[in-house]
Amino acid sequence: MSDVEKLKCVISYDGTNFSGFQIQPGKRTIQGKIEQALAKIHKGEPIRIQSSGRTDTGVHAEGQVIHFISPIQMPSWSWQRALNTLLPADIHVRGVKKVEDSFHARYDAKEKEYRYLIDQVPEKNVFKRNYVYHFPYKLDIELMKQACTYFVGTHDFTTFSSAKATIRGSKVRTLYEVSCERRGNTIEFILRGDGFLYHMVRIIVGVILAIGQGKIPPGEVKNLLDKKDRRLAGKTVPAQGLYLYDVAYGDDD
Repeated sequence: MSDVEKLKCVISYDGTNFSGFQIQPGKRTIQGKIEQALAKIHKGEPIRIQSSGRTDTGVHAEGQVIHFISPIQMPSWSWQRALNTLLPADIHVRGVKKVEDSFHARYDAKEKEYRYLIDQVPEKNVFKRNYVYHFPYKLDIELMKQACTYFVGTHDFTTFSSAKATIRGSKVRTLYEVSCERRGNTIEFILRGDGFLYHMVRIIVGVILAIGQGKIPPGEVKNLLDKKDRRLAGKTVPAQGLYLYDVAYGDDD
């Protein structure tokens, strides 16, 4: 029997009161709180976690995935209970699974799904302000759906990546689904793909909203992709409407 085990955790969190996922000195972060909990379980020994990817300040997660290695051997349900006992109320471990030594939460991810929520009521609901983007302006949902189709497929998404992005190399990504649906006063965007660049979802949503307002035609998306210039794509919508909804790894999920 191995002296250590690798564990995969699916976690959800309310990103409102966190300075993003990645650990930062003097800041409250998701990684920091999880590693604090793990240190308590391991009697002060530091345990480093790896995630499927970072989320920004104010961004939420329904299905973030992390992994870590531990010399402690106990049932998966015991890990889940122990972590949830020690974690703050705005982080919850949904499940724990023992995985092969070769598993990596980031590099083995096959697909990610993000969702973004728009609230279209005339007056802002203060109780929803941290979970939706209040956007009371008139939108043509059919134009927005047309715009979504231009993003599906494999493209260079330089125009839809933050100018502050530190990533080097290719900005080509494949999106399997880009959709938007109106449900009452809420518009939900779903974006699924093999990977996402920094602020990519929020920039795409911002462009689709501009199309819904009639500021630019749906076909302009193709030109924006071709130009590879972030300055052409308008503003980045706020973080609070964004959710990392799911991370998929293959047939055994």
